[in-house]
Amino acid sequence: MSLIQTEIKNKVGFITLNSEATLNALNLEMIEGLTAAVESWKNSSEVACIFIQGAGEKALCAGGDVRQLYDNIIAQREVDATQVPPGCFDFFAKEYALNYAIHTYPKPIIVWGHGIVMGGGIGVMVGASHRIVTERSKLAMPEITIGLFPDVGATWFLNKMPSAYGLYLGLTGARLDGADCRFLGLADYYMESTAKQNVLDGLAQATWTGDASEEVSAMLATIAANYTVAPSQAAAHQSFVSLFEQVETVEEFRAILTNYTERDTWIETGMQSFEKGSPSSAHSIFRQLKEGKEYTLEQVFQTELNLACQCCIHPDFAEGVRALLVDKDQSPKWQPATLEEVTSDWIEGYFKPLWTKENDVLKNLGKNE
Repeated sequence: MSLIQTEIKNKVGFITLNSEATLNALNLEMIEGLTAAVESWKNSSEVACIFIQGAGEKALCAGGDVRQLYDNIIAQREVDATQVPPGCFDFFAKEYALNYAIHTYPKPIIVWGHGIVMGGGIGVMVGASHRIVTERSKLAMPEITIGLFPDVGATWFLNKMPSAYGLYLGLTGARLDGADCRFLGLADYYMESTAKQNVLDGLAQATWTGDASEEVSAMLATIAANYTVAPSQAAAHQSFVSLFEQVETVEEFRAILTNYTERDTWIETGMQSFEKGSPSSAHSIFRQLKEGKEYTLEQVFQTELNLACQCCIHPDFAEGVRALLVDKDQSPKWQPATLEEVTSDWIEGYFKPLWTKENDVLKNLGKNE
């Protein structure tokens, strides 16, 4: 069974993430298959537009296959724990190159962001030109809970959000629905999931005689006009999120979060993720987002690759995956165990370059456009 299914109909290149049992979580094979498809169609006269979807009704993509990464880390520790596991390096380097290719693609890419879209799934969706969410879309970047950080370009898109939403979402992994995604700029169109056939019919009838992006935009806007976006929970919490706009440290962030008295389910859920998450991740996410505010898209993926590989050497990422997916005891033993025990030198280690700029595998991003 192919984990990436492709076909071309009426100049539309269809890509289906085909691993329904794992909620279409991305492994290296799928990343390579996706990359091959978008690269082969980039300059092809046979394809005017791309449509990406997930198999089944539950998820576009529930993230990266972190269990595969965990196995790579454990195997590498038997050899030399100070070195980045080759399988992890390969995964992140190829994933981020794919994310960048989607962000900069010369043809319209439609992503049907239905169901669960997390982590690596957001990486596939967020850079596309035409991003659709539905009444069942559930998005999040909950990496703090497994000792990682919001990657796949999150340094870019979280910093593009209004107020302190990017920082808040990065540190709490707060869940977003379709209305939230429209409010925060993660999606372009909201429609009921039953409208998918209308979208497919529109693509089947497209003439592709003019500008393909304009044709897709007009068709999707016409369909989306039939649906009303529900009130956004994220938007309803704007005054709360604005409290974090001036924070200068993770400790300040925590103080505001824990001292806030008018908590509801949305806030409570985010607070629990923050408190249970990796203290090292909290500090590194805070620095990642603060330092990355002015980064170019190329710099974002280059620095995220270094940080992701450092996470594979540091203890918390493997420990977070162990607690969630391997032993499933939901009790990660973070090192260091508390925010106060995390030193500046320890966090500096997460950002220490693992290679020179000349040896950066992503150094040519944007130079071959």
